[in-house]
Amino acid sequence: MLVLAALLLTAFGAAAVFGLAAHRLTGSDSAPVAACLALAAVGCVIAWHRPGNPMGWILAGAGGLQALSAASGSYSVLDYRLHHGTLPLGPVAVLIQPAWAATFTLLGLGILLFPDGRLPSVRWRLMLWPYLGLAALYLGGAVLIAAGDIATHDIRLDSGGTLLVFDNPSQHGAAWWGDVQGTFLIVLAVCWLSWLARQVIGYRHTGGERRLQLKWLLGGGAICVVFGVGGFLLSISTTNPVLAGIGSVAGQAAILALPLSIGLGILKFRLYDIDRIISRTVSYTMLTGLLVAVYAGLVLLATRVLPISSSVAVAGATLAVAALFNQVRHRLQRSVDRRFNRARYDADQEVAAFAGRLSGATDLAAIRDDLATVVQRALEPTCVSVWISTHG
Repeated sequence: MLVLAALLLTAFGAAAVFGLAAHRLTGSDSAPVAACLALAAVGCVIAWHRPGNPMGWILAGAGGLQALSAASGSYSVLDYRLHHGTLPLGPVAVLIQPAWAATFTLLGLGILLFPDGRLPSVRWRLMLWPYLGLAALYLGGAVLIAAGDIATHDIRLDSGGTLLVFDNPSQHGAAWWGDVQGTFLIVLAVCWLSWLARQVIGYRHTGGERRLQLKWLLGGGAICVVFGVGGFLLSISTTNPVLAGIGSVAGQAAILALPLSIGLGILKFRLYDIDRIISRTVSYTMLTGLLVAVYAGLVLLATRVLPISSSVAVAGATLAVAALFNQVRHRLQRSVDRRFNRARYDADQEVAAFAGRLSGATDLAAIRDDLATVVQRALEPTCVSVWISTHG
């Protein structure tokens, strides 16, 4: 395990150093590096605590291979585009660069084998073996083409360190590679969607801890997709640098949600908090969108319809949104809890009903029994005891 961690740190360190040296480590490049670092870190933690679960090794391998691919791509740019092939081990970097395909192959396996690393049934092997075989064919073909370019000293790279033959195989005499690449990507997409659908169906038909683990996976995936796509669209659709920066940061942070949710689901850490997290995420997302819409509507109404200066309109809209915040948040949170955090909602209803009964109760024994019943329903403890002081 320590050897694996040392290799991963070396790969990420090399990716950072070579990326800076090749002038490629910009803000947009840091997002996939951060995601792969999180993936590798989560994989190492799972492998440390659950060494018998293949998921840890799969995630660590996926993150490490992507870091290795990024490091080799940067080194290839550094060697062949900036130093004209005079650096050592340049051909080795060209051969390693297509390792990104293995990363996506392992991520697909992670979707299928989540959370315990076992195949759900024997029939899934009918899809698994062609998937692995085509991935091996893709990687083998990439290494073969790269070796041919190295042997003929015809190494031409794009700005990312990828051989140009991989970008346009038909224009470089490798039409067969284009067919393999197209088939591989289609099979990759079909398998990912099928395995994700299998997890969704499993979520609907399971209960207990397994359902909560799948809820972590699906919740993290939903956050990754929604906020990642939303942040990306915001960053490219606005000319405001502040909004573009917010969108870029939100998109990059959302990518980290998936590996973290996978790790929490497998390790069963704070497993029962998932309903609260989903509820808060949904409610605050809706609250933010609603208040932004109200703010924009008030500003437009004041400046375009009413003869009010822009500074006064902005101040008034800000005060109105601040006054609405708590009221809207409480109402929205209750509505969302009713749907996404039902246990919390039911517990609140139990406590409110008990408080109503308590106001007119006089029998101490009845109050004691009612309190024990409410605690049992709301919190579901293993045992309940009520102690009442008789002092004085």
